[in-house]
Amino acid sequence: MQTSAPNFFVDRYTGPPSGRDYERWREEMYRWTFRIDVQPGAGDSIDCKLQVSLLGDIMMAVASGSSVEFSRTRETLKDGYDGLCLVIATSGRVLVSQEKCSIELSESQMGLGDMGVLCGTRMSDDCEAKAIRIPRSLLLAICPKAEDRLGTVVGDQGPISEAIVRYHALAASVGPHTDMVSRHLMSQHMVDLIALLLGTDADRAELANGRGHAAARLDLMRADVIANLGRADLTIYSVARKAGLSPRHAQRTFEQTGTTFTEFLLEQRLLLARRLLLDPLNRWRKISDLAHSAGFADVSYFNRVFRRRFSVTPSDMRGA
Repeated sequence: MQTSAPNFFVDRYTGPPSGRDYERWREEMYRWTFRIDVQPGAGDSIDCKLQVSLLGDIMMAVASGSSVEFSRTRETLKDGYDGLCLVIATSGRVLVSQEKCSIELSESQMGLGDMGVLCGTRMSDDCEAKAIRIPRSLLLAICPKAEDRLGTVVGDQGPISEAIVRYHALAASVGPHTDMVSRHLMSQHMVDLIALLLGTDADRAELANGRGHAAARLDLMRADVIANLGRADLTIYSVARKAGLSPRHAQRTFEQTGTTFTEFLLEQRLLLARRLLLDPLNRWRKISDLAHSAGFADVSYFNRVFRRRFSVTPSDMRGA
């Protein structure tokens, strides 16, 4: 098991469903992830990589491989956990079974499962699936009729489905490394998005949109900016288009946090430039080259705003 944060770990098992290594992996799965049993999805061997992130009261996982089935058995049901789990097929086909019914999810489709009954998720043929485990009471508080969607295919290529997939990737990678308050907020935002996906009443939908969906969009736009700081064509238009918003709507979303898109972009580029200047591996690179890597096309402008922000010139900071 590889772990870099108390709330995050990655593990992989490839081999037969027997022996010490398998039993160790099986026990860790039971204790730390979905409180489930593990068996081959097809044939007599297992091939599965699992990434698990804990965010407040919810747990997010990414499973990939060619042969594995996660199931709630009579033995694992003894723990009394009765949460709900949203399964997302991100590639290949995923079979989700629940008591006497089952659904097959193709790429981008989602299904809601009940972990309080006998159920399972089977992966085969080199596929990947994401899952979000949520306490039942937490989801029902914002989506009282969520259980009506059990055992059915939900979601499509709409903006909410896309937001859930993108926010899952962001929250699963960044969330475990943040503070407790941030983890709690990200988990609430994810639950709000799932409530909008499943459908809820008008008042709760307004709350989920104003709280979770808006915050998730802002987080995703910020992440998009940070991931593309070196691009000269990074503008509010490109960021808004990826978020499915108009440029004006995206601008207002930034302004509601007390800063504009332009101010946020400049601050992140300056912070990146400072990191590059202080990195010993860049000691032989020209300052103009580092400025361009941080997205500054005009070196004179870069020197001016850098000094105004850090009260020192780029060359003096490197020398220090």
